[in-house]
Amino acid sequence: HMGTAVLLLGCILSLVTLVARQIAKPLQHLARVADEVRRSGDHRLRAHWSSRDEIGRLVTAFNEMLDRVEGALTAREESEVKLRRFVADASHELRNPLAAIRGYAELADRAPDGTDTSFALGRIGAESQRMSKLVGDLLLLARLDADVRVEPRPVDAVEVVLNSVSDAQAASRDHRWQLDLPDAEVTVLADPDQLHQVVVNLLANARTHTPPGTTVRTSVRTEGTSAVIEVADDGPGIPADVLPRVFERFARADDARAHSSAQSTGLGLAIVRAVVESFGGTATVDSHPSLTRFTVRLPLAAPPPA
Repeated sequence: HMGTAVLLLGCILSLVTLVARQIAKPLQHLARVADEVRRSGDHRLRAHWSSRDEIGRLVTAFNEMLDRVEGALTAREESEVKLRRFVADASHELRNPLAAIRGYAELADRAPDGTDTSFALGRIGAESQRMSKLVGDLLLLARLDADVRVEPRPVDAVEVVLNSVSDAQAASRDHRWQLDLPDAEVTVLADPDQLHQVVVNLLANARTHTPPGTTVRTSVRTEGTSAVIEVADDGPGIPADVLPRVFERFARADDARAHSSAQSTGLGLAIVRAVVESFGGTATVDSHPSLTRFTVRLPLAAPPPA
């Protein structure tokens, strides 16, 4: 009996050892992968173990954790790249008017008569206004990035569009400005000043990047629970290489394609999208020769009557 017991105990120990090794094997593999991730920083590494037991679920959870870490690091890296590019672009855009102001100040200082001085002072004033506009746009985008948003309230989109187009007509008689407005109010949830800036920016974009004689048609309508504001023109269209980036900051078409001498900060359409999205809406564009259409959708302040 003693021999049988010893033999039985040996079998049990061997079985326990075998089971322990089978359990430890995937855990050791998991530990090696984790250690490799720690040493190399390569979050693309994955543990490979197929089973449906607790170990398999642990491996799956470990891989999902690595996926999330990799996604978070990728998003952070992309954000940092965009921030560095934005700062570099902003610095470049501010450097231009500053250089012009300095040059005209030196010209005024050296001018022997009042004619050059008057011209230089006029240019200094114009470049100062341009820089002030750029700084204002940058500050607005910074506030929106920091989620410093105003509380939306009911605003009549028809009135905002009417006033904005009136301003555009005063600014440019070379374009044909058309309106397509409903008889009743279209009340959206937004901020009146920021909504006015959205429409003004869209109209200014059309004025700057289309030739004289272009027709710009602005309309307001409702679709379901949304208000739709459209600004469409029959100009030459947005170049295909620029179209996917029109709402990015400083991603405007180059000066050779501009049809106006008006200075653009390159932030107008970025502000359009940022403001509209801050109020739960969307801003989109489609373009081809003879038709460019910007579409803004905003939530209605109240559902339309049945």
